[in-house]
Amino acid sequence: MAMDKIVIKGAREHNLKNIDIEIPRDKLVVFTGLSGSGKSSLAFDTIYADGQRRYVESLSSYARQFLGQMEKPDVDLIEGLSPAISIDQKTTSRNPRSTVGTVTEIYDYLRLLYARIGIPHCPICGKEIKQQTVDQIVDKVLALPEGSRIQVLAPVVRGRKGEHVKEFESAKRSGFVRVRVDGSIFDLSEEIKLEKNKKHTIEIVVDRLIIKEEIKSRLTDSLETATSISGGLAVIDVIGGEEMLFSQNYACPDHDISIEELSPRMFSFNNPYGACEKCTGLGTFLRVDPDLVVPDKSKSIRGGAIRASGWYYKDASTISHMYYDGLAKAYGFTLNTPFEEISEEGQNAILYGTGDRAIDMTRQNEYGTGKYKTTFEGIVNNLERRFRETNSAWMREEIQEVMSSVPCPDCGGKKLKKASLAVTVAGKNIIDFTDLSVVDALRFIDSMELTPRDEMIAHQILKEIKSRLNFLRSVGLGYLTLSRAAATLSGGESQRIRLATQIGSSLVGVLYILDEPSIGLHQRDNDKLIATLRHLRDIGNTLIVVEHDEDTIRAADYIVDIGPGAGVNGGEVVAQGSLQDIEGCPHSITGQYLCGVKKIEVPTSRRKGSGKFLEVKGATQNNLKEVNVKIPLGTFTCVTGVSGSGKSSLINEVLYKTLAQKLNGAKSKPGKCQKVLGLKHLDKVIGIDQSPIGRTPRSNPATYTGVFTDIRNFFAQTADAKAKGYSSSRFSFNVKGGRCEACQGDGIIKIEMHFLPDIYVPCEVCGGKRYNRETLEVKYKGKSIYDVLEMSVEEACAFFENIPRIREKLQTLLDVGLGYVKLGQPATTLSGGEAQRVKLALELSRRATGKTVYILDEPTTGLHTADVHKLIDVLQRLVDAGNTVIVIEHNLDMIKVADYLIDIGPEGGDEGGEIVATGTPEQVAKVERSYTGQYLKKML
Repeated sequence: MAMDKIVIKGAREHNLKNIDIEIPRDKLVVFTGLSGSGKSSLAFDTIYADGQRRYVESLSSYARQFLGQMEKPDVDLIEGLSPAISIDQKTTSRNPRSTVGTVTEIYDYLRLLYARIGIPHCPICGKEIKQQTVDQIVDKVLALPEGSRIQVLAPVVRGRKGEHVKEFESAKRSGFVRVRVDGSIFDLSEEIKLEKNKKHTIEIVVDRLIIKEEIKSRLTDSLETATSISGGLAVIDVIGGEEMLFSQNYACPDHDISIEELSPRMFSFNNPYGACEKCTGLGTFLRVDPDLVVPDKSKSIRGGAIRASGWYYKDASTISHMYYDGLAKAYGFTLNTPFEEISEEGQNAILYGTGDRAIDMTRQNEYGTGKYKTTFEGIVNNLERRFRETNSAWMREEIQEVMSSVPCPDCGGKKLKKASLAVTVAGKNIIDFTDLSVVDALRFIDSMELTPRDEMIAHQILKEIKSRLNFLRSVGLGYLTLSRAAATLSGGESQRIRLATQIGSSLVGVLYILDEPSIGLHQRDNDKLIATLRHLRDIGNTLIVVEHDEDTIRAADYIVDIGPGAGVNGGEVVAQGSLQDIEGCPHSITGQYLCGVKKIEVPTSRRKGSGKFLEVKGATQNNLKEVNVKIPLGTFTCVTGVSGSGKSSLINEVLYKTLAQKLNGAKSKPGKCQKVLGLKHLDKVIGIDQSPIGRTPRSNPATYTGVFTDIRNFFAQTADAKAKGYSSSRFSFNVKGGRCEACQGDGIIKIEMHFLPDIYVPCEVCGGKRYNRETLEVKYKGKSIYDVLEMSVEEACAFFENIPRIREKLQTLLDVGLGYVKLGQPATTLSGGEAQRVKLALELSRRATGKTVYILDEPTTGLHTADVHKLIDVLQRLVDAGNTVIVIEHNLDMIKVADYLIDIGPEGGDEGGEIVATGTPEQVAKVERSYTGQYLKKML
């Protein structure tokens, strides 16, 4: 029988409760449900893991040891599986050499294109370099008017100092009679005296001819002689006409710069043959940045203007004070003068040194006073020298805080050698090509004019490049440039790039599993993405998409709703089938939101704010075009716009980094803008992103929010603990004392298997409980500290209801919708959305000053509509306390409840970077050229 479905029986991975389910093949299937309900456990940890494992097990044991083994998921049976490809968000490369071009393989085709039809030029004069055979040279010379008189010259010395006696001797011995030196003809029999320290050009006269048809073979012989003695060069001196210079090599005849034969590796910035030698192909250098050494120029030296290792102002006994004092006297300022008011000469002396000028110094300490005269090397030079010379990793790290990337002076940030950059196709070098956006690159290829020969060679290469560029455009990434570093892409962007790469490989019969591909995508581009997914399905693949986005759910052939709650309250199939089946199921929370029984209400009134504003003036970071914008304080402000329009550049690069530097004293270099006004109304800025709350399994929600400290203190106060004399450190699994030493408080031990994956087994001494027996005997209400870590937030809230300090912190975790998470759940197993909400809970538990700005970048990522509802309530609470919340968002439910919108666009990339509309959602909905406004109109 033909398998037309995937059958799963007894899936128990993570929180799945022994699920049995059948999924149709060759269809677009969407898994949905609350955040943390078990969608990913079923899609990735069960179906993908088993598909991958079976494929790997079919290989030889030799091949398997390189691939890393997969564990068998906790499931009884899976039938009807195809080879599985997962496209998730975690796999972006953090390698600084990785770019959009290299990830999509477009750059590999470009290298081939440039190696095969590229035209080399001289890197110095820009003259085209051609390789010519003797026959081609003869044909060109014979094309001169008949009767022209010519001399065939062999240039043996070109622009070199010296007397060159040997060259004359050698020419005389070879039987030549005349020589041209610096443009004048000499007889070799006479003595030729040259000035030793001047540059000379010496050309041997090989033959003198008059152009007519019969001289062809004699001219050929003469040219062969000339090129053999000069190393491939020949000069034809036309009497009374212009000289002609020919080269048999890929070399500029004027500058003697030769280029080896073009090959693809010459254009790779990851290969020593192509990479710029100074920056090894990275294009940038780490240099001490004067803007980070003096972040706030309105402060004086005594007031702490200089923030660099070893140069902080302390007191009069330090060496730094001695230098500052000496410089102040020499350049006419005091230590109380604001840095920006010090003369340019004085600022340069402080940062880059006094050069040869020695200045008077006075050193004071407890032993007395000493005076002497010395030069000063400058703070920037001092830091760079110490960075180079130190062996201390700690010192390097400290100095690195005031360093930033600057373009390499040799290649100007273009990563390749000058010779490679001098090769062009249709007038552009390879790096100029990669600096074009995808849309512009397609236009450029279409407008290329190639010779018939080049057209034949390049036809197949250009076809491949165009198809890949078109795939990138079809998933809504037309605004990206090919030179964009892969590490700077958002999760959704990198996932869609991998999706485009997969479409390019056009495999059939594969099971694709995608994790929220719509992240970071504006509603306008959603249709493109759904069309792409349908195309993959139509050519004969099965797609399983884990998704919360309503458009994608409505476009699915089959929907599986997992729930009903999250964590321990989830893990069951609530409903499955068509859209109507889901909407008709009363237990399905997803269904209730889809059919409109539950919905996020539009607020009846919008906050006006405190009347004060935060104002950004003249922002030009990345694609921003002199943007001026006002953000009302005391409101919930949403920044919207299509992908790549400049939202992150404005908010994360310019606004957040400026506020972090000025308010929090962070060492970050803000994006380019003239100024940010209104800082006096604020006391701190907090950025809440989706990065993990910890990198090790020892970190968990209880330790991150600080509630675990309170719980440990509380356990230390119990009668049992007091009787044994235990302090709170006894209940920590990170220090010796109370923890189990066999597993050092991890509860599990890693056993390395040679051919199989590493296995984690519970520690046999403590049985996975992390603590030693004595510690576990201390109990409160019959529960030990381990039992408390195993509780969900909801259970712990009820358990500690009489202890206000602990209950209040747990309550905030409950308010952000994390009631299902265990207190001791390792940070590494939390999703991005969950990690972000743990950080929000920590902020909620702090006392509000009403002067804080919270900045969130797409906080609805990974959240179900029901969870978005909770998140909005939490953010509204922060604003009600007088704070300002600024959110970058595409989710219309979040946008429609905001007090104020800033829409950036109108398009992505170069066609974006302007303010399209500002005002309340109702005002923005009326703006015709705002894409966000058009979609909002339907919601309002």
